[in-house]
Amino acid sequence: MPNPTQPQIYEFDEFRLDVAKRELRKGNGKQIPLTPKVFDTLLYLLRHSGKVVGKDELMREIWTDSIVEENNLNQNISTLRRVFGEKPGEQRFIVTVAGLGYRFVSEVRPVFDLVPETNERAAETEVAEDEGLSARPQAKVEKRNWFVALVVLVIFALGLSGFLLRRNEKAPDAAIKTIAVLPFKPLVLENRNEILEVGMADTLISKLSGGEVIVRPLSAIRRYSSLEQDSLTAGRELGVDSILDGTIQTWGNRIRVSAKLLRTSDGKQLWADQFDEKSTDIFVVQDSISEKVAAALKIRLGGRERKHSTENVEAYQLYMTGRYHLDKLTPTSLRASIPYFQKAIAIDPGYALAYTRVAQAYGVLAISGELLPAEAFPHANTAAKKAVELDENLGEAHDALCMGMFWNGWDWSGAEKECLRAIEINPNNAEHHGDYAAFLSRMGRHTEALAQSKRSLELNPLYLAQNALEGDILLNAGRPDDALIQLRKTSELEPNFWMPHFIAASVYIEKGMFTEAIAESRKEYELSGGNVIPYGAYALAKSGRRDEARAVLHELLKLSATKYVPSYNIAIIYRALDMRDEALSWLEKAYEQRDPKMTFLKVEPKWNNLRNEPRFIDLMKRMKFQ
Repeated sequence: MPNPTQPQIYEFDEFRLDVAKRELRKGNGKQIPLTPKVFDTLLYLLRHSGKVVGKDELMREIWTDSIVEENNLNQNISTLRRVFGEKPGEQRFIVTVAGLGYRFVSEVRPVFDLVPETNERAAETEVAEDEGLSARPQAKVEKRNWFVALVVLVIFALGLSGFLLRRNEKAPDAAIKTIAVLPFKPLVLENRNEILEVGMADTLISKLSGGEVIVRPLSAIRRYSSLEQDSLTAGRELGVDSILDGTIQTWGNRIRVSAKLLRTSDGKQLWADQFDEKSTDIFVVQDSISEKVAAALKIRLGGRERKHSTENVEAYQLYMTGRYHLDKLTPTSLRASIPYFQKAIAIDPGYALAYTRVAQAYGVLAISGELLPAEAFPHANTAAKKAVELDENLGEAHDALCMGMFWNGWDWSGAEKECLRAIEINPNNAEHHGDYAAFLSRMGRHTEALAQSKRSLELNPLYLAQNALEGDILLNAGRPDDALIQLRKTSELEPNFWMPHFIAASVYIEKGMFTEAIAESRKEYELSGGNVIPYGAYALAKSGRRDEARAVLHELLKLSATKYVPSYNIAIIYRALDMRDEALSWLEKAYEQRDPKMTFLKVEPKWNNLRNEPRFIDLMKRMKFQ
């Protein structure tokens, strides 16, 4: 029972601190996450508001079980100033008293948890009064019967409440089927290391994945790295039952990580802990967090709880730096990522996961037309094969091998085998299902492709690329109207994402809406950084603006003399200008270059009027589509 003389809630300015719930909220009800020690620091200052609290006293009271440096306390105070929105030197809440300590100066309004008179005492008073009124036998019998009934009712109520309590206690565990690990945040902004913050999340995602719980991938949670991000809001947007959130701090050769697991529906804290280790022992921290989260959720880890992709911290740091660049998916960042992965491999030649990222980077550069397929895919395929050789049970390795066989090797049966193997290893990986969906769509297996795409989006509803690619799958399946609906939804998720506009231009062309296709193509051009693409020129030609289409074609031909331009892009513009021989010649050149876009040949409707041409039929046979 709370002590009626001890405040349970403290209010100051627009803030409200609840001692029992260990929560700090703003006036709008938004919870502000605090690490345990930062919370304790604030609580101690509130309980001694107006007084100067010495630094030694604070450190002694907050860190009762360990000896810490004054810098730890300074960082807690700095965190609180940031939480309160204090500008440098402002000190509206916490005043630094030079040479002494700190004083909390904002007006504090304690709220006491008053305990009302119990029903038991009231009942005793009523009984005493009743006994004093009359001693008639009938009254005593009625009183005894009433008392027995009351006892039975109380026992029944206690039994029922106990049953409900036990049922409710089990409900949260039963309900936790999905989890998101947010990027860890710095305690001190000046010491921020985004690579380490995202890297901690990425490793925990990997360790928690592949088991009973669905874990949102790194691509879904990267957007939630803002220091002001509310974890529960992020959890609801991600559509998960629970959120793992935390802070990370490094100083010297030490690393401190605080983590907490929250239930998204009501914000209840399911688990929290703090870890203080040497920087070289970061894997120990990651192991501890993943194991304790699994215990809190009462789940089994996916067999990788004690396995690290590397045991070398330097190699791990290089890998995470490469991953940081890779996930930006711009030509410059893709190129920048590769040397980091290669350096990680040089330090640890057994680093299978680093090989998969090399394969991924080279593959995307080739598919996007930034590198010649003959230059990029040998590196990608070699790295993917090495990853599988090093770790047969690494889903990412089989997925990378699948993509190489699909986009460049044109080994359809081999690609499908590897995609299915990746899904078998980790059935809850959204990217594995998405890549398999792309393969199935190009094979003309539209129903299967849509099923795999929907599964991918169930696992990661914010998977932008797959949201857009589902529009392409719907178009290939002959459902252009549904494709446009899906592409509009994708643009609502992220208005600055170029891919839905690229695909929408193709959809509008098939609907004969060339003005709309041109507008979408221009929008894609603006958002992608100026990539020259064929659909805008195709729509110009089909709308009667042939001179403008020829101008785009001329620009592409001129550019191809100094830079790799996918021959498939040039062929499709010739097709729009009804120049069949030229279109087929450039398709044959695309075949010789092993242009990844040739995988569209079977389902792309813009080639339909060429499908009876002998040269086109021959290409289809050489591609093993017939």
